[in-house]
Amino acid sequence: MKSINRREFLKTLSLSFGGLALNQTLPACTRKPPSANLKQPTIHPPWQVTQSEQRQPIPTSSTDNSKLAQTPAGFPDLVVARNGEPEEMVRRAISALGGMQRFVAQGSKVVIKPNICVAYHTFEYAATTNPWVVGALVKLCLEAGAKQVQVLDFPFGGTVDEAYSKSGIADQVNLAGGEMVGMPRFKFVRTEIPNGLDLHEADIFDDVLKADVLIDVPIAKHHSLARLTLGMKNLLGVILDRPPIHHKMGQRLADLTSRVKPALTVIDAVRILVENGPTGGNLADVKKLDTVIVSPDIVAADSYGTTLFNLYPEEISYIKAATAMGLGNSDLKDMRIEEINVGA
Repeated sequence: MKSINRREFLKTLSLSFGGLALNQTLPACTRKPPSANLKQPTIHPPWQVTQSEQRQPIPTSSTDNSKLAQTPAGFPDLVVARNGEPEEMVRRAISALGGMQRFVAQGSKVVIKPNICVAYHTFEYAATTNPWVVGALVKLCLEAGAKQVQVLDFPFGGTVDEAYSKSGIADQVNLAGGEMVGMPRFKFVRTEIPNGLDLHEADIFDDVLKADVLIDVPIAKHHSLARLTLGMKNLLGVILDRPPIHHKMGQRLADLTSRVKPALTVIDAVRILVENGPTGGNLADVKKLDTVIVSPDIVAADSYGTTLFNLYPEEISYIKAATAMGLGNSDLKDMRIEEINVGA
């Protein structure tokens, strides 16, 4: 594929929007008709709500999880960057966390897992992760000394090549020096999940299991069953047999997270899909927020992500289950949060 810059890419896309068509998805992910009167979200962080709106934090487990998702002194638990170009927001946020070298050692093999679930739409429709967010992460990993940076997902709509290309991610990854890889079925390995409460084993992609560093890069979007796709929901793309996870989804996603633990979760909220997820297809369902959320704690990242949709962490089943298992912190009032206005 010929590499193009961002300006040329956007110009090309603008000429092709009229021909987009919506294909079928998994039965569990069937989209609903677009809402006639879409209610756009406003950011309403839980630590800023009024006294009458205060909610109780999710109960945590009684086990000692002090080593899980622990942030060294001097660094924030979570960084939110706003009002900038995607790459600049990613760079500023990760710099505030101590730089990519804190997570990626010299010679590391890195796997980056964006959301490239379908080949139906370009990134403007907010069904797939912003390509410049992914490209920025590839650059940062290589700058930190990574030996190899692979980017992968397991689309359920369209072919792998179509999905990688349509999303714009393949082009940006190639420009950044990373490698787009497919996920053939023979490379999924039956893996025990020793800490799982309901999911005790799954076929997990071998490259993910063997990576020195896993970076989870979901796009924040509505989901017809899970309510929201965020970091933990995005990990569904690393296993082979996904439909069974839709039963007891909250607990089973938390169980999967106990086995597949990203070193870093980067939530793309440059554009978010507020209705008719996970596949979207209507630009009226998209809200442009120009925001990136970054944390080494996937539960914390997901918890902040709920505020983009006027929700609370305890309203998302997998966040509630993961908190109870001690996989991370969902109490936003108890976190060190750094907010960066890139455009200031």
